[in-house]
Amino acid sequence: MAKMIHSMIRVRDEQTSLAFYEKAFRLSVAERIVFDSFTLIYLSNSEQSFELELTINHDRDHPYDPGDGYGHLAVSVTDVVAEHERFEREGLKPQPVKELSHEGRLLGKFFFVSDPDGYRIEVLQRGAPGRFL
Repeated sequence: MAKMIHSMIRVRDEQTSLAFYEKAFRLSVAERIVFDSFTLIYLSNSEQSFELELTINHDRDHPYDPGDGYGHLAVSVTDVVAEHERFEREGLKPQPVKELSHEGRLLGKFFFVSDPDGYRIEVLQRGAPGRFL
């Protein structure tokens, strides 16, 4: 079986992105590799082995367009309401907490937030029924 190990997104401003992911999800730099034309930064935390790879192209002078094919990254938390309140206190501008149900069955409780480059991130209640773990 295959094991997913990271997801990569291109970001424009390294420091702004690092500050966002640290503040929002407590991700810190696991490794930073600088090449002539780009830098790779791998972010992680102690709760998982999955990493977020930020790619910074050194010659990029305008924002990336996330495109219409990008959906979102997803993270789970133990208390989605408490995290939403923390995001608001941190000035991260989360969207309202919502619930998703199907045929009377609660599938999950979640909210979305966007990073500095416009990438949407879904924050889900851990242990919710359905596929939202």
